Amino acid sequence: MSPYTTEPSAPATGTESWHQLADQVLDGEPVGYQQALSILRCPDEQLLEVLSAAYRIRHKFFGKQVQLYFLMNAKSGLCPEDCSYCSQSKIATSEIPKYNLLNREKLLEGAERAAEKNAGTYCLVISARGPSEREMQAVESIVPQIKKLHDLKICACLGLLDDEQAQRLKAAGVDRVNHNLNSSPDFYPEICSTHDYQDRLDTLGSVRRAGLEICSGGIIGMGEKDEDVVAMALELRAQQAASIPLNFLNPIEGTPLAGQDDLTPQYCLKTLAMFRFVNPDSEIRIAGGRELHLGSLQPLGLYAANSIFVGDYLTTPGQAAEKDEQMIREMGFEIVKSGS
Repeated sequence: MSPYTTEPSAPATGTESWHQLADQVLDGEPVGYQQALSILRCPDEQLLEVLSAAYRIRHKFFGKQVQLYFLMNAKSGLCPEDCSYCSQSKIATSEIPKYNLLNREKLLEGAERAAEKNAGTYCLVISARGPSEREMQAVESIVPQIKKLHDLKICACLGLLDDEQAQRLKAAGVDRVNHNLNSSPDFYPEICSTHDYQDRLDTLGSVRRAGLEICSGGIIGMGEKDEDVVAMALELRAQQAASIPLNFLNPIEGTPLAGQDDLTPQYCLKTLAMFRFVNPDSEIRIAGGRELHLGSLQPLGLYAANSIFVGDYLTTPGQAAEKDEQMIREMGFEIVKSGS
């Protein structure tokens, strides 16, 4: 049982209470476990009120700003881990590109594309348990050059890290490290056996001690319970995650979770709102699966979230960048690079 279930807080109910809950957050009082759970479980008829209340919190900390991230799959497939959601894991039979670390020219081309798409942050991602020494040296070498050529922040997603590796990334100019918790400690053994939840927490500790910003989020729709989603949101608050990417499971053929389809657009939007209530001043990013699960309701996600990925994801295609910019513009928001 999650330790968060004992946290005292009355659940919110009724349309007026969502704005009262927003008042609570804006007054500096954190949302508790039961209150967060009540957001996920509110009737669909109250969704617009929930999003309206969440937007008040979003607006206080981020105004009408939207920050764009660009992912570069710098090393694809070939991963020794058995994460059941991932098409790059050793147990997946998905038909995806498989290659070792891209060369300098390819990584620089990716940075140029990120800048062209108005992204503020360039995410270097490798499939691995953790980086090899060769991969560490490659990142240390390329990051200063990218930052010299382009006005981009760098987020590195390299797997499990120790203190020394995190400190080296900081010295090289990396701004933040992504390492997702993905779910709750109770549910995590259901989706991975080759490392455990504590390994991920230990990596976040190394990132924090190095003075790097923490980027950590999760995946919704893997078969977890509402309680697991809330526990993850509260743990990310405890970890002081500056950036929280929320993925909605894309059940890729060839993975153990292929065919999993429990999500509705309404639930996805409630999840984004709940994370905004729980983590009011964190960047909330709508990540993988938004096109699949939010569909025509994607624009409503921006009432809670203030960031999206632009372009493709690691092994799945994303919405055209032009459509993203149109969506942001028509919603009355503005793309910014500062603070990303």
